[in-house]
Amino acid sequence: MHQLTVDTLRQTATECEIWVIEDRSTPVACVFLTPKHNILYLGKLAVASTHRGRGYARALIAKAEERAAALGLTEVELHTRVELFENHTTFAAMGFLQCDEFTHDGFDHPTSIIFRKKIPA
Repeated sequence: MHQLTVDTLRQTATECEIWVIEDRSTPVACVFLTPKHNILYLGKLAVASTHRGRGYARALIAKAEERAAALGLTEVELHTRVELFENHTTFAAMGFLQCDEFTHDGFDHPTSIIFRKKIPA
């Protein structure tokens, strides 16, 4: 997220929804929501280190689930790096299931894990 510029955010906003939580007019958490086939992809889910543990990621995921249902999509999906074990545990506690892995270009081993969660009908 720290590598995004105002210009890249403007371009991204034409392709997806961007949801932000602010604290005193300063963004402290965000998520990008992009419909893809029957899922809503959650990208750039991030919470500032100074604001973790306050339920912001959970609130953004709840918003994503609400948006997925409104769009008639059946699942939400997010990716996390293999080495971020704490994230794996957090997402599993929120009802996400690990469904696949993928390897970024230039690597010979999986670098990210794909998690999905079904949207209640």
